[in-house]
Amino acid sequence: MPAQERRPIVAGNWKMNTTLSEAIQLASDVREPLATLAGVESVLCPPFISLAAVRDAVAGSPVALGAQNCHFEAKGAFTGEVSPAMLADLSCQYVIVGHSERRALFGEDDALVGRKLRAAQAHGLSVILCVGENLEQRESGQTDAVVGGQARGALEGLEASAWDRLVIAYEPVWAIGTGRAATSAQANETIGAIRRVVADLAGEEIAGRLRIQYGGSVTPANAAELFAQPEIDGALVGGASLKAVDFVAICRAAAT
Repeated sequence: MPAQERRPIVAGNWKMNTTLSEAIQLASDVREPLATLAGVESVLCPPFISLAAVRDAVAGSPVALGAQNCHFEAKGAFTGEVSPAMLADLSCQYVIVGHSERRALFGEDDALVGRKLRAAQAHGLSVILCVGENLEQRESGQTDAVVGGQARGALEGLEASAWDRLVIAYEPVWAIGTGRAATSAQANETIGAIRRVVADLAGEEIAGRLRIQYGGSVTPANAAELFAQPEIDGALVGGASLKAVDFVAICRAAAT
């Protein structure tokens, strides 16, 4: 599928930021500008405690609701965890799995990420799967091997019907929250390599229609250049998603 036929998707990952009242205000501030914005899908991923409130704040608009993580079991004795069934019951449409912070800070490996992905999809959620290399791996020429291995580790054996409920986010770890974004050419090249891995796993047709975002210090200043690249289908936005005007500007850049 040509890039122009893949609808860009811009997701705001608020991470461990915003109180309940701040989350409601931020969601309310982006709701109206995004309500009439065609050509891009927008997703808000607030902290767990704010999911219901943000859902209500964007109700009636095309803005989708996403969670930042989930467990792989539907219920059980897992203190502090949140299950895919709970997220689905809250009307979440998306969930992020495999974010580099989950991998680095909480020891999540490809096998665990794959379990979460399948559990989320089994409960009707679409998944944003994150893959990315660190600076040492980038500088030693291991980028394609690392991100390709992460994609394979989570996606190998995925049923054909499940690919339509998947978005991949390429997020170079060295660019997250550092202000140092990958160049548009670097991001495009690596996303192209990820798409080739998907083609190997699922075929050219699925690879051609799969949306692959870029994530890592995306701002209104660099968004248009990134989105002009043929392989990049939107963004997973961190810090800039906490400012309504910035997040809306990035969504507008993806829509043009």
